[in-house]
Amino acid sequence: MSEALLKNIALLIDADNASHHGIDPVLTVLAELGQVNIRRAYGNWAKPALSNWNRITHRYGISPHQQFDLTKGKNATDMAMTIDAMDLLFAGKVDGFGIMSSDSDFTPLVTRLRQDGLIVYGFGSDKAPEAFRTACTRYIEVDQLIRTTSADEAKPVSSAAVDQSLIDLLGDAWKAANRDEEGFARLQEVGQIAGNRSSFDVRNFGFKRLSELFRTIDNFELKRREDGQLYVKRMR
Repeated sequence: MSEALLKNIALLIDADNASHHGIDPVLTVLAELGQVNIRRAYGNWAKPALSNWNRITHRYGISPHQQFDLTKGKNATDMAMTIDAMDLLFAGKVDGFGIMSSDSDFTPLVTRLRQDGLIVYGFGSDKAPEAFRTACTRYIEVDQLIRTTSADEAKPVSSAAVDQSLIDLLGDAWKAANRDEEGFARLQEVGQIAGNRSSFDVRNFGFKRLSELFRTIDNFELKRREDGQLYVKRMR
């Protein structure tokens, strides 16, 4: 078994602010990081709005954590998630986190976790505040993730959905990568650099692989070399 599969990942779910429909693809994505051994969902389980979450907790091995609404307008769920995340951090037994929420209140928490070198994936809606999205190692839109991972519904977006800011991000990553005499850089390295510079993830654009995204952008050329790896070059 590889070292990556031995890593211990914690998934913390803001059930008040996350859709239960995304749990399958979210767990699939987090499997890239390691084993999701800690799965907790927080909320007031007496609320009818959480009934869908309540029905699937046992199926997915999620531990429900009850948070009563003690004061109107104050979110006890956010506080409980933050406290538990810090406890897990200081226990030193977690290698990465998944935060399932679209709430900007978790931005300081994510920033703090990353300062200790932990990978933090955020999962939420496309309406999530930019501060929270960019604080995460990766921020993945759950609705798009569901469409991308569904065998019946997954359809790559057209290149019209790729704006200039994304082209610039990929172009800058290509410039920063090691390039050969023909100007080609390893696709994997370009993707890693782009990911380090932002919360970029190809699944937000409806693709499963970075190569699929690059093939829709006329600005770049892809080439597979004799070593079996894909290389990319910016043409314009």
